[in-house]
Amino acid sequence: MSAATRVAGPGAQARPRSRNRTLRRSWPMYVAVAPFFILFAAFGLYPTVYSLVLSFQKWNGLGDPEWIGLENYQRLFTDPTFYLSIRNTLVMFVLSTVPMLILALVVAAMLNSAVRFSTVFRVAYFIPNITSVVAMAILFGSIFGKNFGLANQLIQFLGGSAIPWLTTPFGIQVTVSLLITYQWTGYNAIIFLAGMQAIEPEVYEAATLDGAGPVRSFFSITLPLLRPTILFVLVTSTITGLQSFTEAQVLTSSASTTNPNSGGAGQGGLTMVLYFYQQAFGYNRFGYGAAIAWGVFLVVVIFTIISWRLSSEKPQAKARA
Repeated sequence: MSAATRVAGPGAQARPRSRNRTLRRSWPMYVAVAPFFILFAAFGLYPTVYSLVLSFQKWNGLGDPEWIGLENYQRLFTDPTFYLSIRNTLVMFVLSTVPMLILALVVAAMLNSAVRFSTVFRVAYFIPNITSVVAMAILFGSIFGKNFGLANQLIQFLGGSAIPWLTTPFGIQVTVSLLITYQWTGYNAIIFLAGMQAIEPEVYEAATLDGAGPVRSFFSITLPLLRPTILFVLVTSTITGLQSFTEAQVLTSSASTTNPNSGGAGQGGLTMVLYFYQQAFGYNRFGYGAAIAWGVFLVVVIFTIISWRLSSEKPQAKARA
C-alpha cells in the first residue's frame, strides 16, 4: 500500500460514515416536506410543462395530438378576439383596481383609528372575500338586472331611466368591475391595516407636536411609510385582476343567447381567461387553448412588471438649496 493510500484511507472511510449519520438524522425532515413537492410536481409542474408542449399541437381531446409547431401562436397573434379579450380585461382591471385601492386605503385608515368594535368591522369587511364568487355574481346579476334589478328600481325611483347594465359591453364591464371591487376591497384593507399598525406611534406624535393634522399626517407619513405594502397590494391585484374569470362568466352566461362563454353582449365581458376557457372546453381546441393560456401568462408578467416598476420608483429627491 502506498503512502498516499495510507494517508487518505481513514478520512475516506470517515466521510461516508458521517454522511450516513447525517442522512439518518435528517430523513424525517425530508419525509415531512416530501408531500408538498410530490403534490406540486403532480398538480403544478407537470400540468404546466404539458400545457407548453400541448400549445405546439392540435388536439380535440380524442385520439392522438397532432404536432403543428408554431401554428397556434401564429394564429393567436393575429386573432382579433384575443386582442379584444385583452382590451376587455384591461378596462375591467382599471375600473376595479383603482377604486378598490382607494377604498381599501380609506377603510384601513378608519379601522386603524377605530377604538370600539374594531374586530367586528374587520370581520365584516373581510366577509366578501371568503364568500363564494359564484354566489356573489348571481346576487349582482339580480341587483343589476335590466327590468327588475334593484339598481334600476332605485334609479327610476329617483327619476332616472333604467341603465342596461348587462346588455351593453361597457355596462357589463362596469358591473364586473363593481363585483371585483366589492370582493377585494376588504381583503386589501386588512393588508393596509397591518402595514399602518407597523408604523411606530412616535412618528405620529412627533408630527402632531409639529402641528400636522390627520390629513397631513396621512399624506406625509402614512402613505410614504406604507409604500412597500402598497407595492405588494398593487402587484397581487394586478395578477388577480388580469386573471378574472368567474365574475364575467357567471354574470354574462345567463344573458348570452348563443354561447354562454362568449362574454355577453358584444363580447364585452370576454376576459382573457374566459376566452381560453371558451376555446379549450367549449370548442375542444385544447392546443389553441394552451397557446392562449401562455399568452395570458405573458400579458400578466408584462403588466405585473410595469405595476412593480411604477409603484417601486421612489419620488425624485428635491434639489438641494
